[in-house]
Amino acid sequence: MSETGYPWPIETTRLDNGLRVVVSEDRTAPVVAVNLWYDVGSRHEPPGQTGFAHLFEHLMFEGSVNVAKTEHMRLVQGAGGSLNATTNPDRTNYFETMPAEHLATALWLEADRMGGLVPALTQETLDNQREVVKNERRQRYDNVPYGDAWLRLLPLLYPPGHPYHHATIGSMEDLNAAGLATFQDFHSTYYAPNNAVLTVVGDTDAAEVFALAQRYFGALAPRPDIPPAPDGRQVAGTGVPARETVTGEVPAARIYLAHRTHPFGTRGYDVVTVLATILGSGRGSRLYQRLADGARLAQPDLVGAYGVDLAHAPAPLIVTATTRPGVDAARLEAAMAEVVDEIATGGVTAAELERAHALLTTAWWRQLATVDGRADTLGRYATQFGDPARAGDRLPSWLSVSADEIAAVAAEVLAPADRVTLTYLPEVAQ
Repeated sequence: MSETGYPWPIETTRLDNGLRVVVSEDRTAPVVAVNLWYDVGSRHEPPGQTGFAHLFEHLMFEGSVNVAKTEHMRLVQGAGGSLNATTNPDRTNYFETMPAEHLATALWLEADRMGGLVPALTQETLDNQREVVKNERRQRYDNVPYGDAWLRLLPLLYPPGHPYHHATIGSMEDLNAAGLATFQDFHSTYYAPNNAVLTVVGDTDAAEVFALAQRYFGALAPRPDIPPAPDGRQVAGTGVPARETVTGEVPAARIYLAHRTHPFGTRGYDVVTVLATILGSGRGSRLYQRLADGARLAQPDLVGAYGVDLAHAPAPLIVTATTRPGVDAARLEAAMAEVVDEIATGGVTAAELERAHALLTTAWWRQLATVDGRADTLGRYATQFGDPARAGDRLPSWLSVSADEIAAVAAEVLAPADRVTLTYLPEVAQ
């Protein structure tokens, strides 16, 4: 495979129960990364069950048939490993990095909670973790300046009923209203071997991993009737800008400008990724040069642009900046819009494009520099696109993006008529 893509070996198999297994051998260090991607995130949640996928991110550490509460963490960390889990709109992943001799332990632990969580789930555990999620919402979203920006942007970008309309934290009302049986059914529906990808990267080989996967996962029954996620790709521009203004306890005014673009994994989104890098990555970006260095409207460390890598609908490009003391929010918003509109009408320079390519190359290899970064990347491409080797296409695609492509895509997706604007204003002392 190309040296600019993914130069390590990749081997795959599928167990009879549908579990896909991906192995990438690397004998550089005696460690392995185990990463299990489940094809379930907030976009899969039916009405009335928002926040379920994220809650299971917590519940999956609370014990299973053969593993007591907190024992999963104790066994991994006691063996010198590390572990965690994350949830986003498209998936939930669970991962461990272990000394290579403890690979079997990691796989056994993952298999036990895949097949053995529901029988071990109790009302007490459920109630406890619901409270944990409520505290997380307060600490990360409700009681932090600008913390609920993503919760507000999603409904502005995607209409009611769209799978990306709500955030992964979900509705506390939905979490409170559901009983134990409803949560058990959700797990039984989505946390099945035929809805998962197991990726192992590091000091092992495919034969060993395939044999261990068969030993620990092979007897788990597949779920034949996993409901398909709703299709979110048909979101079109409304031709009417959307706007929300929030006044609250924030230290300075902050503006978010957002646009729907293309789904992650498409050529259009690769162009958007390069475009976002030119707009808002670092001190050499156009937003920084114009708003922080030049006009001195925005705080230097609080200006930027980024895409959100959503694979099943037009993914957002978000531009954000926070005012310097004494700067009016409307003035900053107008300056931000001017920079974005200039990209759409005037394109980018060769120097900007070269810088973006360099930054993206560095970011890509930084992601792949560790076995856990590689395991997550391969798990993503296997889950979302059916082929882990497609990970090798990403960097070459970025590097082939031209200034003409950026101009064309920017003109297509950055129209002011389809812009979402979220503004935070500080409360005025009485």
